[in-house]
Amino acid sequence: MSKGMSFFSRDRAALLLPIILVLCLTSRSNILPVADAIWLTIPSSGTKCVSEEIQNNVVVLAEYYVIDENNPDHIPTISARVTSPFGNNLHHNENATNGQFAFTTGESGNYLACFWKDGSHQQEAELTLGLDWKIGIAAKDWESVAKKEKIEGVELVLRRLQGTVEAIHGNLNYLKDREAEMREVSERTNARVAWFSIMSLGVCITVSVVQLWYLKRYFLKKKLI
Repeated sequence: MSKGMSFFSRDRAALLLPIILVLCLTSRSNILPVADAIWLTIPSSGTKCVSEEIQNNVVVLAEYYVIDENNPDHIPTISARVTSPFGNNLHHNENATNGQFAFTTGESGNYLACFWKDGSHQQEAELTLGLDWKIGIAAKDWESVAKKEKIEGVELVLRRLQGTVEAIHGNLNYLKDREAEMREVSERTNARVAWFSIMSLGVCITVSVVQLWYLKRYFLKKKLI
């Protein structure tokens, strides 16, 4: 009797598990990745920069806007510049209170976004800047995907989860490749340090032998020994 009840319990659990999963996905949208805005303080003089390491062939969308709590009617303008790891200029904007940029990464590395006040406003108080930075799966327009492929509800949520899993898998492969590169660099550096240590030891031994030979020759010449 207990054995039959055990099989019944396992079958029942197997049937209930997908239902529970679907209910959790449809009722709790917060398990999906959501890009939150980053709040930056732009100093009265100087530049404020943020960077993120992004792999190759990734879509990046961003929007920024200035908030001046002390004087909301007159918001000073700022300048913005976004550069790639190799220093290529991807976005440049001047005399703006808001802006946006979009690009697909062409190389892997740190992408840098810098913001600063325009010259005519450098003596004023600090500003607050909101930066909504989305990359990869978070930058995808899921509403257009749903309309184009005619999917909705649970199927759309599962597609988003599939995209998230693929993005995580891609990031893991990227980190794996970076770890292999760093390991190779570390091994080459250790080999060079080892050879340098051997060469340094050889030079020290050679200099010591030459010094002993010179001193012995000097003492023999002066008939001190």
